[in-house]
Amino acid sequence: MSIQSEVEKRNHRKLGQELELFVSMEEAPGMPFYLPKGMLLRNKLEEFWKREHRKAGYQEIRTPIMMKQELWEKSGHWDHYHENMYFSKVDDQKYAIKPMSCPGAVLIYKSKRRSYRELPLRYGELGLVHRHELSGSLSGLLRVRSFTQDDAHLFVREDQIRSELHKVLDLIDLFYSKFGFDYKVELSTRPEDFMGSVALWDQAEGDLEGVLKERGVNYHVNKGDGAFYGPKIDFHILDVIGRSWQCGTVQLDFQMPEKFECEYIGEDNGTVRPIMIHRAIYGSIERFMAIIIEHFGGDFPLWLAPHQVKILPISDAHFQYAQGVKSQLEREGFRVEIDDRVEKVGMKIREAEMQKVPYMVVIGDKEVESDTISLRKRKEGNIGMLKIKEVMLKLQEEVKGLGSKEN
Repeated sequence: MSIQSEVEKRNHRKLGQELELFVSMEEAPGMPFYLPKGMLLRNKLEEFWKREHRKAGYQEIRTPIMMKQELWEKSGHWDHYHENMYFSKVDDQKYAIKPMSCPGAVLIYKSKRRSYRELPLRYGELGLVHRHELSGSLSGLLRVRSFTQDDAHLFVREDQIRSELHKVLDLIDLFYSKFGFDYKVELSTRPEDFMGSVALWDQAEGDLEGVLKERGVNYHVNKGDGAFYGPKIDFHILDVIGRSWQCGTVQLDFQMPEKFECEYIGEDNGTVRPIMIHRAIYGSIERFMAIIIEHFGGDFPLWLAPHQVKILPISDAHFQYAQGVKSQLEREGFRVEIDDRVEKVGMKIREAEMQKVPYMVVIGDKEVESDTISLRKRKEGNIGMLKIKEVMLKLQEEVKGLGSKEN
């Protein structure tokens, strides 16, 4: 099969409709509507994100979607980014809808007096942001105007920079391995419209490059493509057909703590300026969803599938037994639905295959009488008649084998 035909087959907009994951509507250009199955998929991404960040010592925060325009002027986003922002006016005050979450994280840092003992402070936020994209550039979930960034902002001491960068890169590697992605790394350096001093930029670039060298990572230097407030490491994941997608980013920022006069009390009781690490792994939930839909062709691994099991009763007489099976599976955390339509079971199986449900359970007279279920696996066909406990054990083992500890 040619690459072009693979690309067309895996198109996330096409699969998004066929698998009932999301829709785009003229009433809200660039702002996707999530259908129930799409929300199940999205929720799994967010649950995985939250669980792994808790384990890695992050504290989750949430900052307002709309803040006063003067905040964005102070942060530098107004000068560098205002053409991509949305604005409003409330009580004669000018406001801007946030295009990114970093100034809000800074305000939380500044909300109380900080000590060197508190650092590193690791804040994580699934932050809803809005950016004005030209209508002609909008594309499904890949290019939108409203999206959720998996932001993190770390406030660290100077002696903690490299150790925290190593931990960030470990976490990024864990995430991409979970989805089976290889990736390439790019170091982006000082742009022409940079903010701050050349000396601080040189120091920040040296720290990022030093960590990459310490890890033995192959990387490409992308000169002049850093953020206006700091250099960055970008991660380009490679999907199953070899396409490259820029997702994760790690940015080292000496500028914003300076602009907002962030401080902590040092060991000698003097005031010290922290350094800020900006970081995202998915990049955005929406874009990452588009990528994994195309990467898996909608045929998601069991841990990620919106519905893991579809139960197919042969007739109404088997519906009550099917409900009992559904309840048992759901108690173990599996995502299950019943196809209770009055249709031939062969048609139900074909449709479940088209919907890319990993497992199907067929229930008829034999299954009810023997207190079993007939299990089928997508693409592999009939596995046989099994006790419900055997099925649950099989599914749990498959989930664990894919690297997840939860369904």
